[in-house]
Amino acid sequence: MAVRDAAAGPPGLGRDEETALFFKRAHYRHDPCWLMPVPPRLCLACMLELLPEPRVSLVRKKHVLSCFHDALLRHASLVMQLVAQDQRICIHFISMLFGLLCNVEDGSVTDLCIEVLIQLTTQLKLEQIIHCLLDECHKELCDMPSMRGSLATLTFLGKLVDAIPPLADKLVMEHSDLMEHLLRGLVYPNEGVQASVCYLYGKLYSSPVAAETLSGHFREKLCPLFLSTLDGAQTKELQINCLGLLRQLLKYDLFVSVIMNKSALAESTEGVEGPPGKTSLPLVLKKLLLSRDETLQVASAHCITAVLVHSPVKHAPAFIHADIPEFLFEHLSSSSEVLVWSSYNCLILLAEEPLFFSKCHTVYGIESVVRSLQGSLRMNNTELHKQGLLLFAEILTRQPEEIKLFTSSAMCRDAGRALQEAVSSPVLEVAAEAVKAISAFLRKDHQSVPPVQYRELRALLEAMLSRCADFSQTPLNRRPLGHASNRDSEKAILRRGKFLLSTLEGFRNACRLAVEFQSEPSAQENPFTAPSAEKEDTLEAFSEFLLSACDSLCIPMVMRHSEQATHPNLMEVFLSILHSLFVIVPHMKEKFSKKLASSSFIRLTLELKARFCGSLSHSALNQVCSSFLYYMTLNLLSAPEKTAPPSQEELSAVSAFLQHGLPQISSRSPESLAFLSDRQYVEGTARQRQYCILLLFYLAYIYEDRFVSEAELFVAVQSFLLSLQDQGERPPLVIFRASIYLLAICQDKDGALDEAVVSAIRKFLEGIPDLHLVYIHHPLLLRFFLLYPELMSRFGHRVLELWFSWEESSYEELDDVPSAGQSPLPASITALFHMLRSSPSILLILLDLIYSSPVDTARKVLIVLRTFLRKNEDVEVGGLIRGHFLLILQHLLVEHGASPSGASGNLPLLLSLLSLVQLKNTSEQELDSMAMKLLHQVSKLCGKCSPVDVDILQPSFNFLYWSLHQTTPSSQKRAAAVLLSSTALIELLEKTLALTWTEVDSPSTTLLCSAWLLTASFSAQQHDGSLQVHQTLSIELDQVLKVLSFPKKNAALLSAAILCFLRTALQQSFSSALVALVPSGAQPPPAPENTVLAPLRTSQVLSLVIGLQNLLVQKDPLLSYACVGCLEALLDYLHTRSPDIAFHVVSQPWNRFLLFTLLDAGESSFLRPEILRLMTLFVRFQSSSVLSHEEVGHVLQGAALADLSTLSNTTLQALRAFFLQVQSMGILADHSTTQTLQASLEGLSLSTSSAQPPLDMLCLGGVAVSLSHIRD
Repeated sequence: MAVRDAAAGPPGLGRDEETALFFKRAHYRHDPCWLMPVPPRLCLACMLELLPEPRVSLVRKKHVLSCFHDALLRHASLVMQLVAQDQRICIHFISMLFGLLCNVEDGSVTDLCIEVLIQLTTQLKLEQIIHCLLDECHKELCDMPSMRGSLATLTFLGKLVDAIPPLADKLVMEHSDLMEHLLRGLVYPNEGVQASVCYLYGKLYSSPVAAETLSGHFREKLCPLFLSTLDGAQTKELQINCLGLLRQLLKYDLFVSVIMNKSALAESTEGVEGPPGKTSLPLVLKKLLLSRDETLQVASAHCITAVLVHSPVKHAPAFIHADIPEFLFEHLSSSSEVLVWSSYNCLILLAEEPLFFSKCHTVYGIESVVRSLQGSLRMNNTELHKQGLLLFAEILTRQPEEIKLFTSSAMCRDAGRALQEAVSSPVLEVAAEAVKAISAFLRKDHQSVPPVQYRELRALLEAMLSRCADFSQTPLNRRPLGHASNRDSEKAILRRGKFLLSTLEGFRNACRLAVEFQSEPSAQENPFTAPSAEKEDTLEAFSEFLLSACDSLCIPMVMRHSEQATHPNLMEVFLSILHSLFVIVPHMKEKFSKKLASSSFIRLTLELKARFCGSLSHSALNQVCSSFLYYMTLNLLSAPEKTAPPSQEELSAVSAFLQHGLPQISSRSPESLAFLSDRQYVEGTARQRQYCILLLFYLAYIYEDRFVSEAELFVAVQSFLLSLQDQGERPPLVIFRASIYLLAICQDKDGALDEAVVSAIRKFLEGIPDLHLVYIHHPLLLRFFLLYPELMSRFGHRVLELWFSWEESSYEELDDVPSAGQSPLPASITALFHMLRSSPSILLILLDLIYSSPVDTARKVLIVLRTFLRKNEDVEVGGLIRGHFLLILQHLLVEHGASPSGASGNLPLLLSLLSLVQLKNTSEQELDSMAMKLLHQVSKLCGKCSPVDVDILQPSFNFLYWSLHQTTPSSQKRAAAVLLSSTALIELLEKTLALTWTEVDSPSTTLLCSAWLLTASFSAQQHDGSLQVHQTLSIELDQVLKVLSFPKKNAALLSAAILCFLRTALQQSFSSALVALVPSGAQPPPAPENTVLAPLRTSQVLSLVIGLQNLLVQKDPLLSYACVGCLEALLDYLHTRSPDIAFHVVSQPWNRFLLFTLLDAGESSFLRPEILRLMTLFVRFQSSSVLSHEEVGHVLQGAALADLSTLSNTTLQALRAFFLQVQSMGILADHSTTQTLQASLEGLSLSTSSAQPPLDMLCLGGVAVSLSHIRD
């Protein structure tokens, strides 16, 4: 009763179902231990009695098996406990199930039996059960007269081996005769049986041990049957199982060889009578590729790949001859990513065979590859992107040059754009593959389809470089997590290095492409571009882009990466790029080389050679480094900045020793210095290495890359020069120039060369035709030559001449006195000034340069000396310069006495300097004998010139004028006597002054100014000192007055000079023994009233006064001084001869108008000295109509209120004279005004006594002027 209750099942289970699960006739006898404790309520004992019973329907048996299968799936452990209670019953149960499997023809029941058996076998894991099953299978297959009923057994056996892989070895070893039954099944005309056999074979061959055991079976029996079965398969099940077996077989090289040999034999006998049934695997797989089933196409591609993996070179021809590539290219347009990926793999392996290209499969399929690549890049399948780019790169790399891959420029453009899109991918692996493809794409035969798409190439390279730059700038993860973090960082740096290397290889190929296109006229520019369009699609524009891209992107990326890691291969590619750019852009090679040198590339390259190229390692890198240094060195030497370019012979000599010596250099800087310092006998090869080292150090220093210690290099170069001298060698000019430069640069301020080195240098220099061959324009080199007397005495003149010929400073600005005092001097000029201060004897060389050098150079020297004398007032060099100049002048007069103007074009510059030296003298200095000799020689020089020699006469007149006015009265008298003794000078002055009123052949205004001032000075000195006159100077008075009445435009200084002369003549009452004022032409006899004023006439006096008034109105300070002084002298002259005329002249109404016109200049204009002197004159001659007493009082009151401390000495003197004149005339009766006047006078006395003397000597517009001479 209890058993029945337990068997009743849950309330939810239907009564019919519960009945179906039990065998009623026997269930009551069964122990409850065989009953499932959970639904479905199965009784194992009932199953054992129900399933073999023939009277039970197949449907019920299937239901019971289905429920048991569900229980196995849901309650595997409970079922296993139930089954495993009794091993005998368990084995009986499995044997019963196997019997049901073999005897039932219903496929669904068969499948259910197989699944239950597999589940039980794998769950129980009992060897006895497995042996039992294998034995039953073996027996079943052996006893079966026909293979028709073997389908279930074969299927079960295949799935059993699949579930328990070790059974494959056991089956092959212990049941080997089964293989014959499997062969029978393979030829049995039932594709279900054949599929089961192939499935079982596939599982057997998946075991390496079983596969090796069955190798003979396959080679001798199975292979042809299998290929035939695969070829004739119609159902998809058989096709899939055959391909599965094929995939297992293709894992082994032996089976691949057997299959491919059989296929080759079949292909060779095709069309020839022979045994039937021979099949070629490539043809079978080709047929599957042509099917419309994607699964079969993918499987076929996988099998092709599996064959080619073993040996593409050996097996690829068979597939290529079968035209497999053609269909693979067609599949690239499929929408299936798996099929496209599989086709990529096959084509990549086929591309390793040259036949793939010679059969022009790539030409046929390249368009499909490009379109497929474009389409795949729109997907998110990274692996697909990588495989497509890998295939493209393989094709681009391996395509023979003689077979054009791209048949049109449009196809080439599409390929470039696809690569541009790929390299911009955010996935690094994809971008890396794209960079490799770009590198292969940049080949001449790929790009030579006209027209060359230079613009597209530029965009492609920009994208590649931009992607690399973005990746290189990605910050590294530097979290302090110990060794693991360091390893991650190192891996990241390594990835960057690989990506950068690939990018540089691509860029190098672009550079190589540009070089190759230089010899192709058709590739120079796009012939279809309109003439007016911008020339972007030209080789020249592309080449300049390469240079710019390298400068702005490649170099910074490599430099940043080299700070973290240095890879020889990367640096080799990088330096080869730099080398190729010298060829690509030849017109920029010198400029590019200079930029590289100034960016420490000489140091970088030498460090690479020292680090990687020692002991014959990295020979390729050594060759590239040497080649780069070779061309950069020649470029730098061919276009020097501060020295003369070497001759072709010099460059040839340099080229020779660079080619031999550079590859031998692989030492670090200390070792190189030691090698350079070697004083032992140096052989030819070693000497060439020394030349190379020295030249590289020299160029590095030229471009401020001083990676070698100056002190050590200084010693090494000295030893090098002494070694040359010891061996009697003469170095090439370039090497000697470099040696001198390095010595000059590295020499310490306090250090000095040994006498032996200086002597050696002098000997070397004496053997050189001209110093310019080794001269380099640098302040320290100039100091080097001027520092050692042995060198300065022999080469100082030439080196200074070269210095000034190379100088490019703005000397005109230096010569501008105001700006020269404000702006800082150029560094080169400052250095030269320092040398001049330390060694004034250099000034003598500079004087010789002014005389003997070309005009441009001499002018620079003159300006430098002028500036030096202005800025170094404390340096007393006047005597030195005057003495040397006297020698030059004496020499000139001896050699060119008749025509000194033709002696040297630089003589005016020397005279100008002499004038400046004279201007520096203090005004109360006695003239010594040298000064007197100079006066004599200069006056003698002037006497030999004509008025047209303005360049000589102007500085000479300035010198004579300043000499007269910058000395003591006694010296003035002596100087005037010397000058008056020169009759030629007086005659020259007469001729020059006569040109004042001529329009033709009139000299410059400045020379006329100096002539009039000099004549006035001579006349005054002769009259005051009663000096002897050797030659009289005649001047037409009428012309003088006419010039003053009608002055020339912009000639205020000339008018002032003439007025100064006229004032002197008036002060002397026209009684000068030197100057004779003569009438011009035939003059009528003077009227009686004019005899009093002789040689003046009344009309001339009035005309002169009007002229003076007009000149005063111009308000020019210097001219106003001269006008007032001349008016004072005129009135004194008139007052002496005829007081009435003097008072008449003073009382003219125009004088009042003149005065108020002058006073209209501002509030304090009455305090200008010329106006004060003019008012003093009016007060003196009691001209109240011009200046009333009240107005005089207003002037005095304004002066009393003024701040006298701000007034100049000249103004104070004029104001004091005005007060004294007013006081002496007794004009003011007002007591308060008198007190104010007295206080002002006292204040004036104190102020004038404490005031500094004003600046008197000036050079105005090139004319020497003494303000006191014109004013007083």
